[in-house]
Amino acid sequence: MHVNAKRVAFGGLMLALAILCMVMGSVIESNTLFLLAAASYFVGIVIREAGMLTGLTFYLGAVLLGFLLAPNKLYVVSFAAMGFYILAIEFTGRQLGRRTDKMNRRSVFWVVKYVIFNLLYIPGLLFFQEFLFGRSLPAVWMIGAAAIGQIALWIYDRAYEYVQRHIWGKFRGRLFS
Repeated sequence: MHVNAKRVAFGGLMLALAILCMVMGSVIESNTLFLLAAASYFVGIVIREAGMLTGLTFYLGAVLLGFLLAPNKLYVVSFAAMGFYILAIEFTGRQLGRRTDKMNRRSVFWVVKYVIFNLLYIPGLLFFQEFLFGRSLPAVWMIGAAAIGQIALWIYDRAYEYVQRHIWGKFRGRLFS
């Protein structure tokens, strides 16, 4: 009973911080992407601390609560995509960790990361041009936007790994000791 209560309290605290980041992204327009990325990182923290099922529940709760509380619903959709990416790569990492055959897991992991990202990013880029850019873009600009997205994924993913290893590692040691 104690472990479940601790897990629920931890999840509630992380959910409050994720929603706070989403709402603050709507208020502080200049830091929107930073705050949405920070909110999505909480999905990974919950997964690593409490497991995949709890992480999935946390993600769904954060999206639902975000739609109820956040003033800008587009930011909640952006959070949902970022959080889904985190959910998918954490699941993939766990599945690759269980494999016993000889393969370059790191390379496979990066390929899967880019496939997951592009399955989310490219359709959004193609089907929501008018909404995102205010007009239809020429093909050259679309290719440029797709390339910039790949660079942005690399930065986002590196930042996520840094947060998990260094920042959360320090907080975790203080929080759970």
